[in-house]
Amino acid sequence: MSAQNSAGIQTLLDAEREAQKIVQKAREYRTKKVKDARTEAQKEIDEYRNQKEEEFKKFESEHGSGNKKAEDEANKEAEAKIKEIQQIGEKLGSKVVEELLQAVVNVKPEVPSKIAATKA
Repeated sequence: MSAQNSAGIQTLLDAEREAQKIVQKAREYRTKKVKDARTEAQKEIDEYRNQKEEEFKKFESEHGSGNKKAEDEANKEAEAKIKEIQQIGEKLGSKVVEELLQAVVNVKPEVPSKIAATKA
């Protein structure tokens, strides 16, 4: 009987080892599948991101050109105004400086109208 028990125990141990191998392979398989799924998900995310970036660049190029034109026109207008102001400054600059100096040098103190009204 002990030989039969010993053979039965050995069979159970062999079966347990085989079960452990199967469980280990299942764990490895699951781990591999999870890694593959993450890799695939990252690829999909990258593809989606690239697609949206392309769409944005296309949208920006289509709609950004109008802003560029308006910006160029505004710059031209600003340059024209600056030149006009510079020309006026060259023509009238000395006269303005002269008038400012006269206003500073020739002071005519006057009593404010509110104060003059209260004293009268």
